[in-house]
Amino acid sequence: MRRVALVLIPVFALAWAITAAAQGNADAAKVKNPVASSAESIAAGKAAFTKNCRFCHGADAKGNGPMAPKDTHPSDLTDAKWDRGASDGEIFAVIRDGAGPKFDMKGYKGKLTDTDMWNVVNFLRSIGTK
Repeated sequence: MRRVALVLIPVFALAWAITAAAQGNADAAKVKNPVASSAESIAAGKAAFTKNCRFCHGADAKGNGPMAPKDTHPSDLTDAKWDRGASDGEIFAVIRDGAGPKFDMKGYKGKLTDTDMWNVVNFLRSIGTK
């Protein structure tokens, strides 16, 4: 019985973590984007994305970047499904805090300003599926 418990506990913990990640971040979902989506914001977001994100996510943001860490699968940021939440606040939180089961994507807090991160959110919205 003890061996079964030792096997099941990690399995249940992993299932809970996957479910929680797929549901997004309820606190972040409440955060509203303070940067209006404009041509200037989208251009600034594209520049920040190109400088910081394209290496893993690819120039077209489809998750096909040439320098993604081995055995990782960066998200396609242009598709309709956002595993970590689709609100602007949730996208911002992923950029700020990082993502992945082992946080293969490091967060950009301290590397990009909040405005830069919101501009990236606006850029991603401009290239995503409608």
